[in-house]
Amino acid sequence: MRLLHLSDLHIGKIIFEQSMLEDQKFILNQIIEKIKEQEIEVVLISGDVYDRSVPPSDAVTVLNNFLKILVKDLKLKVCMIAGNHDSKERLNFGKEIFADDGLYISSIYNGAIDKVELEDEYGKLNIYMLPYIKPIEVKQYFDEDIDVSSYHNAVREVIAKENVNEGERNIILSHQFVTAGGIEPEKSESETLYLGGTENVDISCYDKFDYVALGHIHGPQKIGRDTARYAGTMLKYSFSEVSQNKVLTIIDFKEKENLEINFIPLEPLRDMRVIKGPIEELTNEENYSLTNREDYIRAIITNEEQVYDAIGQIKKIYPNTLRLDIENSKSVQNTSLKISDLDNIKKKDEIQLFDEFYKYQNNENLNEVQLEIMKNIIKETKGVNL
Repeated sequence: MRLLHLSDLHIGKIIFEQSMLEDQKFILNQIIEKIKEQEIEVVLISGDVYDRSVPPSDAVTVLNNFLKILVKDLKLKVCMIAGNHDSKERLNFGKEIFADDGLYISSIYNGAIDKVELEDEYGKLNIYMLPYIKPIEVKQYFDEDIDVSSYHNAVREVIAKENVNEGERNIILSHQFVTAGGIEPEKSESETLYLGGTENVDISCYDKFDYVALGHIHGPQKIGRDTARYAGTMLKYSFSEVSQNKVLTIIDFKEKENLEINFIPLEPLRDMRVIKGPIEELTNEENYSLTNREDYIRAIITNEEQVYDAIGQIKKIYPNTLRLDIENSKSVQNTSLKISDLDNIKKKDEIQLFDEFYKYQNNENLNEVQLEIMKNIIKETKGVNL
């Protein structure tokens, strides 16, 4: 059986007030074409289908159209779970009706993991669907003497409760922050994770499964073993992801333990890039003529002197510039100021205070001309000689 592992679609995503919906429609159409080319039979979607719990209507339409093509037109089986960004109740709506057409949804844990049983020439294939869970959500399904107080313990006990036949082929979909013996996956800025490692679930919890189809982390990667993988996002959703290569993860599952994984690159409508240098270099046609000027850009300007209308100059070339930063010797903030220094403020005059403030902001003192200007301003304001 040939399966496609997707996750973290985040349909309806907005980045720096820029809607990604057009880009998402483009990449979902590309995924549909790859599904046809690769003769995919089953699609696994490991959570964070939408970007927020109440998605806009146009985001719902995009997902509906995508699933309709997969299930109605291509006659595929689709297994989909809820992630931490999804509304469990909304995603759960109509699941029994949709299952008749081959769309299987699991968004709420009700004491047992939803399971889909499929069959091919190699026998039965069991697909377990475990949506994003919190310890408090599963506590009611266990006796008081069973510890489900942590994310790791909760997932471990939820899986242990299942009668998994390890002699058969088994896959599980899960949307958690899964680590391997304390080793964490590579993360990016766009993921929502708790501090202090409290959300960690060790990969050992999933030992009964031949393939672990994970969601939650945006960079495609394995965790602990080759057959436990984060599919990653279909698009770059933050500038911390600019070096990532987004791919489709394809699993060829034949006999038990005969499992092959391959990757197919995705080509976005617009890439997400960081450009850095003096404004003169960034606006030099020789440096941008061979690039896609429609890409999403973070521009870092390194000029020491103030640049007039920097964002206007950059956007004239790259209209989809989402962020502009200044990075030079003046932008390195002086963090040496201590609360105890505040006791000395009342002992200093206006010129001393402004000079210190200027140095704090710019990493240099006022020059003689600037100093004279400030003296005159304060003199005129207060009517005194300095």
